[in-house]
Amino acid sequence: MKVQTRDFGELEIESGQMLHFRQPLFGFDAYHHYAVLHDPDLGMDIAWLQSLEEADLCFVLVSTQVVQSGYQPQMPAGLESLVGEGEYECWLIAVVQEDFTQSTINLKSPVVINWKTGFGAQVILEGDYPVRYPLMEEAASC
Repeated sequence: MKVQTRDFGELEIESGQMLHFRQPLFGFDAYHHYAVLHDPDLGMDIAWLQSLEEADLCFVLVSTQVVQSGYQPQMPAGLESLVGEGEYECWLIAVVQEDFTQSTINLKSPVVINWKTGFGAQVILEGDYPVRYPLMEEAASC
């Protein structure tokens, strides 16, 4: 399927890259279909969650593997009803600032993806996690 993307122009998206969000991203209730894109030059710890319904809607994701502060969130009850049973990946939405050193990641509301089922969801965690955690603090400690 060919789609127009915000940051990569027109791309061919394979079915294995497509996700359906049964619970949409907060504030974007009308959009349920996304693809996860990677730039090989940046590695696998950064990804783009590109809407397949709106070319200008795209989120930068950061792998939880870059968080060195002991981030091991307890997922909420009912997660399986959203993304299905099995293994899942947890990603953090980044807010990239013009001054990159001021960029943040959202530790409170990760994006959870189950590639086996093709479902994703953004969840709100119970713990005391910040919505705007400095990304550069994590990058400096890697």
